Amino acid sequence: MEIKKLLEDSGHYLMNTYNRFPIVLRKGRGMKVWGADGKEYLDFVGGIAVNVLGHCHPKVVVAIQKQAQRLIHVSNLYHIEPQIKLAKLLVDHSFADKVFFCNSGAEANEAAIKLTRKYAKEHFGKDKFEIITAVNSFHGRTLATVTATGQEKFQKGFEPLVPGFKHAAFNDISALESAITQNTCAVMLEPIQGEGGVKIPDNDYFKKVRELCNKHNLLLILDEVQTGMGRTGKLFAYEHFHADPDIVTLAKGLGSGVPIGAMLATDKAASAFVPGSHASTFGGNPLVCAAAIVTMETILEDGFMFD
Repeated sequence: MEIKKLLEDSGHYLMNTYNRFPIVLRKGRGMKVWGADGKEYLDFVGGIAVNVLGHCHPKVVVAIQKQAQRLIHVSNLYHIEPQIKLAKLLVDHSFADKVFFCNSGAEANEAAIKLTRKYAKEHFGKDKFEIITAVNSFHGRTLATVTATGQEKFQKGFEPLVPGFKHAAFNDISALESAITQNTCAVMLEPIQGEGGVKIPDNDYFKKVRELCNKHNLLLILDEVQTGMGRTGKLFAYEHFHADPDIVTLAKGLGSGVPIGAMLATDKAASAFVPGSHASTFGGNPLVCAAAIVTMETILEDGFMFD
C-alpha cells in the first residue's frame, strides 16, 4: 500500500516530464540498488552515466560527510579551497589552463557557447557568432543547448530557437568544411555521440577537425559530459584522438551523483571571460567539489581505468 501511495503522489505532485519505471528506489551500494518493495536490483543505468564509482562509494560518502560538517556553501565572491584543489586536478590532467564550475552539463555547454561567442567577437568582430554542431548530437535541454542539439524531436514545441547554430553530419569532414562560413566562430562536438546512438568517429576525424578549426580561426568545443571521467578507458575521450580542443565541458560522472558541471579551457579562450561575464550561484561550492575531488582521485588511481 505504501508503494502504491508513493506512485500516486508522484503522479499527482510531479510534472509529467519522465516515463518512470514503477519502482521506488531507497538504497544503493556499488552496482546494486534496493527498492521500497524490498527487492534487490542490478543497476545498469548508473544514473545515466553519472555513478562512475557505483552507488555510495565509501570514499565519496566520507568526503561528503566531512565537508558537510565543515562548510556546505558560500558565494563565489570568496575563494573556496575544495574548488581550487579540484580545478588544479582538472588542469593537471588535461589540455586546459582554466576551469569554470557550474551545476550540470547543459550549464557547462551554455558557458562554452557564451565564452566562444565573446572570444570571437573580441578578436574577429560582431559577425563571427555561428557555432556548428553535429546531426544527431545532444548538448542539453536549455533553449541554447537544445538548439545546438542536432535532433528535432528535442526542439519541437520550443520554437523560435536561438539563432546562430548549424548542424553538419558527424564523422564527415567534408560536410563540416562545407558548413563553415565567415560567420562561424566554433565547432562543438561530442567525441563519441551518445544520445545519437553511440557513434564512434574515424581515428583521424578529430585531427582533421582540429586542422579545419586552426585554418579558419575557430574554437573547438568538445562536449565530454557523457564520455568524460574515465568512461572510455582514458580520463577524457579526446585523448584517444590526439587532437586537443580549446574547450571541454564536463558533468555527470564528475561528482559521483552530486550535481556539478565544469567548463575547461585554454588560457587563450578563457581570456574572454572577466568578472561579470558569466557566473553561477552554486557552481563549485565546497560540498560538490569535495565529492568531485575524491571521485577524480579514485579514477586516477593506478589501474583503475584498466580493471
